[in-house]
Formats: sequence, C-alpha cells, structure tokens
Amino acid sequence: MKKVHVVAHSHWDHEWYFTMEDSNILLVENMDYLLNLLETKESFSSYSFDGQMSIIERYVDIRPENKARIEKLIKQRKLFVGPWYTQTDSLLVKTEAVIRNLLYGYKMGESFGHSMRIGYSPDIFGQHAYLPAIYKSFNMTHSIFQRGVYNEQIQTDVNFNWLSPNQVSMPTNNIFFGYGPGKFLSSQKEYVTTRLLPILDRLAAMNEHTDVLLLPAGGDQVLARKNFPEIVEELNAMNLGYHFVLSDYESFMEEAWESNFPNEISGELIACQKSRIHNTCRSERYDIKRLNYVVENRIVNILEPLAVIAQNAGLEYPQPWLDIIWKKLFDSHAHNGIGASNSDDANHDIVMRLTSALRMTDDLINLLKKQISHAVSQTQKNTNIALVFNTNPRKTKKTVKLVVFTTEKSFELVTNGENWPYSILKQEKLDGGRKVIVTAAGEKEVAIPSYYRTELLLEERVLPALGYVTVEIKITANKADTLEVVSSQSIENENTAIHFQNDKLTLVNKKSQTETPNFIRFENVADAGDSFDFSPLPNDETIHMETAKLLSVEKNQLFSKMQLKHTMMIPSNLEERMAKKRTKVIAIITEIELIRGEEFARVRHIINNQACDHRIRALVKTQISSPHHSYADQGYSLLKRSTTNPYLANWREEGFVEAPVPIYPLENIVAVSEAAKTFAVLVGGMKEYEILPETNEIALTLFRSNGLLGKDDLMWRPGRASGINNKVVPTPDGQMLEEMVFEYAIYMQEKALNAEDLFEQANQFEGHIESYQSQNLNTFEERLERFEIDYPVQELPSQTSLFEINNSAIFMSTCKKAWESNGVIIRLFNPTEQDETLSFKTSLGEDSWLVSLAEEKIAAITNNTLLIPQKGFVTLLLEGK
Repeated sequence: MKKVHVVAHSHWDHEWYFTMEDSNILLVENMDYLLNLLETKESFSSYSFDGQMSIIERYVDIRPENKARIEKLIKQRKLFVGPWYTQTDSLLVKTEAVIRNLLYGYKMGESFGHSMRIGYSPDIFGQHAYLPAIYKSFNMTHSIFQRGVYNEQIQTDVNFNWLSPNQVSMPTNNIFFGYGPGKFLSSQKEYVTTRLLPILDRLAAMNEHTDVLLLPAGGDQVLARKNFPEIVEELNAMNLGYHFVLSDYESFMEEAWESNFPNEISGELIACQKSRIHNTCRSERYDIKRLNYVVENRIVNILEPLAVIAQNAGLEYPQPWLDIIWKKLFDSHAHNGIGASNSDDANHDIVMRLTSALRMTDDLINLLKKQISHAVSQTQKNTNIALVFNTNPRKTKKTVKLVVFTTEKSFELVTNGENWPYSILKQEKLDGGRKVIVTAAGEKEVAIPSYYRTELLLEERVLPALGYVTVEIKITANKADTLEVVSSQSIENENTAIHFQNDKLTLVNKKSQTETPNFIRFENVADAGDSFDFSPLPNDETIHMETAKLLSVEKNQLFSKMQLKHTMMIPSNLEERMAKKRTKVIAIITEIELIRGEEFARVRHIINNQACDHRIRALVKTQISSPHHSYADQGYSLLKRSTTNPYLANWREEGFVEAPVPIYPLENIVAVSEAAKTFAVLVGGMKEYEILPETNEIALTLFRSNGLLGKDDLMWRPGRASGINNKVVPTPDGQMLEEMVFEYAIYMQEKALNAEDLFEQANQFEGHIESYQSQNLNTFEERLERFEIDYPVQELPSQTSLFEINNSAIFMSTCKKAWESNGVIIRLFNPTEQDETLSFKTSLGEDSWLVSLAEEKIAAITNNTLLIPQKGFVTLLLEGK
C-alpha cells in the first residue's frame, strides 16, 4: 500500500497585492491560533511554517511573551521553521545574498531549537544552479521545490539527485502539484473521487522507486486546519489503497529516501511546463532591480571588507547595523518582492527599504573611511591626505577615481615619496559660504574663502591587496591634464576605438583590427503583459532606433567620452500601438567611456520614459556568427545555455503553462563565443537577456512598462492571471514614467571563452576600489561629513595589506567578520574548469580553518595553502590574531 505523508503548512507572503502591515497583523492572529492548536491537540502532530524565520522573528517582536512557547514546540519537532530568513528569489539577487539569507535563517532557527534540514523553496521562480551545494554546506540533507523542471525529467520519479556545477549532489523532491494539493483536504466522497484520488494516482505513477508519497496540505496565508487529524483517520477508514499520516517534510524525505533513485538532474532549473516561472519578471520595475544591485555591491564589495580593515585597525565592526541592513535586503528579496510583481504600495515599500539600506551603507562607509583616514593623518602629521582602498584579495593595477578639495586650483599628488600623475575629469570653484562667530558684541558673519572641487582619475598604479595606500595632496603651480571638448568623432584607448560614422556607432578591436558597425541600437515593442510577464501584442510593429546625433566628445590622457542621442517617435500606449499611431518622443542619451588600462568600454544609457505599455532593449552587435549558445554567470561559474528552446515550437500542444522562450537571467556576465573569439556584456543591474542568432546580437532588456498586477490570457501565458485573479489591480507606477540610468560594459577577447578573464573583467567593472580625502573644506560630499564623530584610533600606517592570494584564477566573493567571533570569514571561488591550488598570506589571524557556509569548522588549513575544485567555492575562517 502507498503511504501518503500529509504535511500541514502555511506559505507566507510578506507582501504582494497586500502590504507587509497587512501580512504582519494577519500573521499574529494566525500564529496565536496555531500555537494554541499545537499545544492543546496532541493528534495534530506537527506544522511547517514556510521555512522562513523572519515571520517567527516578526511574531516574537509583537508577542515576546510567546517566545518560550515557540521554542518548546520547535524543540519537540511540532513546529518546523527555517532554513531561510526569507524565501528569496535566488535568480534575481547576488549569490552571496542567497547565502547570507540562509545564514541568518539557519542560525536563528538553531537558536530557537532546530532549523529544518530541508532546502525548502516551494514558490520561488526558478532554482539557482548552486543551491544543492549551498544547501549541503548548511547541513541540509534534502531539498524540496515546486518550479523549474520539465515533465519528462520527473516522469517516473519526482525524487531525484540534483547536481550543482561543482558536482555536489542533493536528494530532492519536486512537489509536482505545488504546495497546495491538500489545502482543502476532505473525506467527503466527491472530493476524494474527483480531486484527491486523481492527484494521488498521478503521483503514484511518478514514484516508480518508492511507495512513499508527499501531499503538501496548505496554501497562502492559510489558517491551520484543526480537523486534519480526524480527516486523516477518516480517509484511512475508507480503504482507498493509500495509508495517510499527518507528517512533516523531514520525516517524509527520510522515509522516501530509504529507496534508491537513479534519476539525476543538473544545474539551474527554469522550465515552465507544469509551473509558471515568470521569466520576464526579471525586467519588471527596473528601478527596484538596479537599486538592489547597487546596495548589494556596496555592502559586499566595499562596506564589509572595509569594516574588516577597520576592525583590524582597532575600530568596532558595525555588526548590529549590518544585521539591520541585511534584513532590509532580505525582506525585499522575498519571492514576488524582488520580482516586483506586487501592488504599487508594496513596491513603494520595497524601494523605501532598499533606499534606507543604501543610506545606512553609505553612512557606515563614510564613518569608517573618516576614522581610518584621521588615524593615518595623525601618523603622517599631515591633514591634507587621501586614502585609496582596494578590497580585492590581489594586488590591483588600475586607474582610480578620486574627489579632492583644495584651496588652490593646482596641486600634485604624492604617494610613498613619488608623484602620482592624474587627469582631471571635472573641476569647479565653490563659494565657501559664511560662518557665524559669537562675539561679546553679538553674532558676526564671516566669509569663508572659496575653494576647488576636483574630480580626477589617478594613473594606473599597483594597489595593495585588501588594504589601502595614502596620497598626500600638495598645493603647487603645475599645469594639470584636463578634460577638453574636441571636434573628433572618435574615442580610443590602447584596446578599443569607437567611431561615430554615418550617424551610427562602430566598435573597433584594436588588437585584431576588426570592426563591428552599428554595434548598439535599440528595439522598442509593445508590452501587453502584466507585472509577472512580458507579452507581445499581436501584429505589433517592432521599432528600431539606429541613427543618432553626436552631442560631444571629450578627451584627456587617461579618459575619453562620447555622448550621443537617439530619438524616435513611438506609440504612447497600447491603444496607439493597435491603431499604428506614434505620438510620443522617446530620447535615449548614450555615454561611452574609455579609460586607459581598461579592456572594456563603459556604456551608459539615460532614458526619461514618457510612454506606457512598451519594452526597450539594447541590441549589442557581436562578431560571433549565428551563436548557438550563450554563457552567463550564476554563482561561481558560467552556465552554458542554448540560444533556442526546442520546446518552443509545440509548447501549447505539450501543455506548457508559459511559452519557453530563450530569455534568461544573469548576475554580471553574458557572453557568446567561437573558436578564437569571445564577445561579452558586463551588466550593472539589468537581469534579463536574449541572444538573437539571426542578427548576431545580445538583446539586453533595459526596462519594460505596464500598468497591471495581473492579466488573463497573455500571448505567452494563456489562462488565468497570476496571483490574484478575481480582481484587476492597476499598478500605474509600473509604467516607469521616470528617468532611468542603465550601465554596462562591452568586452572582447581574441580567444575562446575563458572564465577567468570574464570574471576578472566583471570584477573590475563591479568596482572594488574606494577613495576618500581627509579634509575640512567641504562638509557635504558624503553623508556624515558635516558631523562630529569620535576617533577611537589615533595612529595607523600610511599603507597596509591584510590578505593576499597568489592565483589569478581565484576570486573573492565575501570578506566579513565571522558570525560567532571576531575572526574573519573569506569566501573564495574558482570559476574555471580545472582544480586550482592557491597560497595566501595574511595578518588577519594566525590560525586558518576551512569552514562550512554555516561557518562551522571542517578542517585546519596547513601552510596557508588550499585547493579549490573546478567551479567550486571554499570558505575560510581566520582567527587567533
């Protein structure tokens, strides 16, 4: 007889078509009821509360007197919580943010008595390729999810071994009918015969190697069904050929996996056959995607490693503030949230949380830079200095942007006794204003002398690994290299040239002397979809914007910039699209920058959108002819993807719930390649691309605009509206009627695909350099400059390096304080297809350990040497300083 594990649970959305306030008030009512039920009804054996600890934390904030009750139920395995803090949409956030989400959730769950040992993701829109390895490193034994597999992959077994790119395997169950097939579980005959048995019979056929089946019995924001124990007894009394038990996910997986399952599935899982994936929600509300990208990078690439430098210098690591910042991000990363498939009110709250997180991050960066710089200036006995911080674990040679305030127009920069040449990007004279002096005769206004603000680019120089170098600012009468407007129609550096010819752009690879004409153009089409999905409009006419007007060219010795403008008439809304009318002007300002020493061209588009219901993509021409595959980063390596989807031709006939279009997510890199040539785009916040083989272009979605939360019967998504489908919810903010900035870089290699090179270029484009001048002329350049602060450390050296590795194929994804000590956590990864050995030198600790993602010790590291497997990652703990 087949055994059915009925798992009672709630799936809890933090916000959606409702706000977090709505959710929290409902949560308290729900949890009050659940605690009483679990404590008073012995037969109700257990309940799973959605695998995310934030809702438990929120409840305890309101009901602190109930914390001990929750802890007791968790320890008794009557209430299952964790492992997430919030259930993150892992394909839309930085991989490090996925790990931190689990770190907070796992540690919090353990502190309450037990974190569920299941990598439980019942509703996220696709599965990150590295989740098996990430889950396993958090002591999880199994994984359960709903979305992302093709029917044929699980036709005979919904249990399978899921393999990550670094070959870590995780026993997994696909909840084929989602997390709610037993939501309305009943013993009534009609329900049993028309609903329950057909589901169980289908599941039985899809479980050839076990007689143990899973029936999730819950739904969104549901109240626990107190009669479930009685219903289970009644179902067993009906002799249906199935034996029912009220259970939990851990017990089910342990029993089911007593069997052996031959099925193995690898990598990311984004199929949309049985369950919707909402591939194109990744271009919804670009403002949210961009803001999240900026905050994540400022925290991981700058703030945390800077805080490690500060802690090593004797300053306090700002862990309580970082906890607050990360939780603001996690609340915004919950599925639906970061996808932005929400009401305008909910999306407004997400923007406010992310904005608050960014302000706090910049505050802390400002504070730490100021305290470190003060201590260095005391040692140097010179208050007119600037510091350049490098948060990479390798010495880095590159140009550096620096803002300097001086009393005079001319100055020189000196480091280690040597002149550091620079070029000026912008210089302006500022009025010093007035200050009030209190005298015996009353207040007196005194004019403050004017001064100069200079944005400059420092010439390439080797910067110390994970450390800083000091620059002295000396007033002199030297003539500086300034940025000049020139009449040329070209810009270039040693690697790349850009020509404006016949009103179009031509890209030149100077190493190979190959030209790519019309290498950036724009595509504009209707978006007849909703906040979940882009949808084409039948009989729509694609508008291409190819010709432009050159606005300016500026150059100096280190930097050149070209600015141009594309203008086109487009329809103002769907009605005009259908009527073939165009009444709205769309203008795209493009700035292309080339910096000496950089191997990529920086591109920035500025669009002030005033039209509704449309999508704009940048079409970047490559020299790869009819590419069959693209390569995009996810986690710690590149994923190879087909530029076409074989299921697309007959998707309706084969029962797909969405059209399986070859539109894909990315973190930082998308590339196409052939035997001796690679062309890549490195992105700064865009999350969606498609390869157009017929034109050899990478189509990078800039944004799409639409005005409805959900909508029925889309061209690529037939049937009901996603989510709430019995009410039309307007989302006018989703029309994106605002100015937006899009940044990316174009990189060319004269060789076959090389992961090390691509990750290095992406690392440089992301930015791991921070600079700061210790000065008292201007108090508004950064957020906290105007205010008095304490300076706990009085002396620091003019230069330092705390951690350095010797292998260029290895990259650092995080550097932070350890969870439970003052030790330092460093995460390194190897994106290449061969194992790599590295050695490191450090002053951060005498003892080094290999630890799990949960930061639990695995083994001591000897001789500061370790091996990182191909496409793998390792986490180090440095302590004992």
